Amino acid sequence: MSAPYRTTPADTEKMPPGIPYIVGNEAAERFNFYGLKAILVIYMTKFLMDRSGELAPMSKEEATGWYHLFVGSNYFFPAMGALLADALLGKYRTILWLSILYSIGCIALAVDHTRFGLGVGLVLIALGAGGIKPCVSSNVGDQFGPKNQHLLSKAFGWFYWAVNFGAFFSIMLTPWLLDTHGPGLAFGVPAALMLLATFIFWSGRRSFVHVPPAGLRTFITRTFNKETGLTLGRLAFIFAFMAVFWALWDQCGSTWTLQAENMNRVVFGMEIRSAQVQAVNSIFTLTFIPIFGYLIYPMMDRVWKLTPLRKIGIGIFTIGLSFLVSAWIESQLNSGVKLSVLWQLPAYVLLTAGEVMASITALEFAYTQAPKHLKAVVQAVYLLSVTAGNWFTAGVQWFISNPDGTAKLSGASYFVFFAALAMVAALVFSFVARNYRQQDNLQTESTA
Repeated sequence: MSAPYRTTPADTEKMPPGIPYIVGNEAAERFNFYGLKAILVIYMTKFLMDRSGELAPMSKEEATGWYHLFVGSNYFFPAMGALLADALLGKYRTILWLSILYSIGCIALAVDHTRFGLGVGLVLIALGAGGIKPCVSSNVGDQFGPKNQHLLSKAFGWFYWAVNFGAFFSIMLTPWLLDTHGPGLAFGVPAALMLLATFIFWSGRRSFVHVPPAGLRTFITRTFNKETGLTLGRLAFIFAFMAVFWALWDQCGSTWTLQAENMNRVVFGMEIRSAQVQAVNSIFTLTFIPIFGYLIYPMMDRVWKLTPLRKIGIGIFTIGLSFLVSAWIESQLNSGVKLSVLWQLPAYVLLTAGEVMASITALEFAYTQAPKHLKAVVQAVYLLSVTAGNWFTAGVQWFISNPDGTAKLSGASYFVFFAALAMVAALVFSFVARNYRQQDNLQTESTA
């Protein structure tokens, strides 16, 4: 690594100077990702064209399947990014170059509205967004040493806050842009934010801790040994339960959005677009992070020691409860009752509470439990749980789809199935978590 860059954390008790750049980059990048993700199902079912310029939309089941295949792919390619970061390029250069690839994919969606443009755009976005994901989150942890370790949870909280800050505004804006100005501008504005995210990250290059890559030979030696294998195996077993969590959570952008399409979306005299309903998740997350951190967690900890794994287990169970609410809503809609979309709010409250407890905790847990030379790799292993969850949901969609357009599992039964899956997973996880011995591995501080 070149001389101007710090390679180890500073000897300070304050927040590292690189954190604001990471948070700003994350807010802009997530604006892009959640914006295009929010409108993807609606775009595929209403706006997709063929090469002649005629409308050629997908069916709801096909679009839902492709949506979850895309989302899952975003969390499959982190393994590639982790290899580049930990073994070859380092996190900074990996993030920068893959962000450029990511931006090209966003531009492809904005300019070509056929299945070809959709395929090219989503593949490049999955490669770029997936590749940078383990590097960005582990880059947060790399900025800290023993003296400011106590600020790590707060930094991950701000990191997650930035995710939802960007997501909220994009989810509110992009559906409106899609309806009023078409897919060109609806995808173009998020693409511009991705270019901004890349610029913000590049601007912070002098403030970051640049942990040098180990080199391919050293990386292989450190990775493929018995001790590391046992560590990764134990963590992968824990993360497998998070796959169930993500199988449910990401449906707020697919089955929950399609459910909102059939509800009364006029609220206080204003019609809300179905894709915009997802924005309440961001609002609740921004609100719940400080509430849980400063009120709910301390209160629970007084009566029951609240370990990270216990938080994760409660979060998985809670998201299962949210799908029971969705099942009730679906039963009413199938009975001919035209419910207000406000009835989805209790489901989003439970979904967000589960997210704050499980997702944020798992992100920090993946970093602290990882060996020092495999921070990005372990983040990639964790993110595979998102892939597994989404690909499971995609598989369910294609399995239940009949050739005549009907579904083998539909209505309230569909949501009850996923609710039961989460609750059983949470119960089994509670027994698994008892036997896990937690450790904390941070980068070494330096006064250099």
